[in-house]
Amino acid sequence: MPWSQGGGPWGSGGGGGSGGGGGNNSGGGGNSPWGRPSGGGGGGGPFGGGQPPNIEDLIKRSQERMKSFLPGGMGNARGIALILGVLAIFWVGSGLYIVQPNEVGIVLRFGQAVRIDGPGWNYHLPRPIELVIKPAVTAVNSMDIGFRSASEARGGRPVSRPEEGQMLTGDENILDIQYTVFWRIKDARQYVFNIFAPEATVRAVAESAMREVVGNMRAQESLAQGRVAMEANTLKLLQQILDEYKAGIEITQVQLRGVEPPAQVIDSFRDVQRAQADRERLRNEAEAYRNEIVPVARGQAQRILQEGEAYRQQVLAQAQGESQRFTSIYEAYRLAPDVTKRRLYLEMMEETLSKTSKVIIDQGSSGGSNVTPFLPLQDLLKRPAPPPSAANTPPGVRP
Repeated sequence: MPWSQGGGPWGSGGGGGSGGGGGNNSGGGGNSPWGRPSGGGGGGGPFGGGQPPNIEDLIKRSQERMKSFLPGGMGNARGIALILGVLAIFWVGSGLYIVQPNEVGIVLRFGQAVRIDGPGWNYHLPRPIELVIKPAVTAVNSMDIGFRSASEARGGRPVSRPEEGQMLTGDENILDIQYTVFWRIKDARQYVFNIFAPEATVRAVAESAMREVVGNMRAQESLAQGRVAMEANTLKLLQQILDEYKAGIEITQVQLRGVEPPAQVIDSFRDVQRAQADRERLRNEAEAYRNEIVPVARGQAQRILQEGEAYRQQVLAQAQGESQRFTSIYEAYRLAPDVTKRRLYLEMMEETLSKTSKVIIDQGSSGGSNVTPFLPLQDLLKRPAPPPSAANTPPGVRP
């Protein structure tokens, strides 16, 4: 057999002892790589004694060891097949997964997105064929820029971050701006594959957008009435940049927490703000007074105009009536002058005498000698009582 021949390819020697053939081992007493000393008569080959290991013996030993760990009757081929079948079932069943109501499941097949599953029970091919990523698409995330809230900061107190919040305005003033950005996932596929670090991207883009908006405004405008415009313009610009990046993120709100000058000059800025507040207050009071006076004046003017129009209509109607009356009287006078004169005289006397007190005496009865004078008691009662004179005032009483 070639494994036992001296001087074979493995260098086994023909003689024993140290004078054996010129193999890899120095003599018949060398150590075999299989862990046992080689025989004294053979060469020093790598299998020790010139014999290779028996493969069948190794397989039998492995099966015996497996049987020692398995229950009885499962060490044969059928038992091994059963075990492999159970493992295959568990492997196939590992593809079941649940998507929560606020999530979507993005299924990746060898790293490429193949579909998006909705909430509930779903299935994907087991690993390493497919895997699933479940981002929360309905949750609204918040990010503080320029400060850290009490929940995020150490020690439980809000912490200012000047390196994020200090910005240069259009009139070369520095403001410390603190704001919060609220965002959510709009497109899960773009969110997962198009940007590497979503939160860091949103923070960097939000800082850039706010700096651009503040750089186009004056400091006093930013501190007073320009805050609403700052929020709206920042949200619009931030969303535009993220859409250009195809980040799959929607900005829901940009909320300013504070816009203040640096601590070194904050007192001077507050004095200016107080003056501006007083100016706005006085302007509002003047506007309120104007709104109160102007409608009243307009109402009075309208009333005067209406009264003048009514008087005009009255005078015109009266003049027209007088002219019509004069025309009718003239026509009657032209037809019957005497009768008209008599009627005019009677009407004038009636109008004149109706305003005076009258006593009518018939002259035909003895020339009026039987007329008895009477005291006008009713007229006397209607007259006011005269004040008491000094002569009729009792002593000690002043009039």
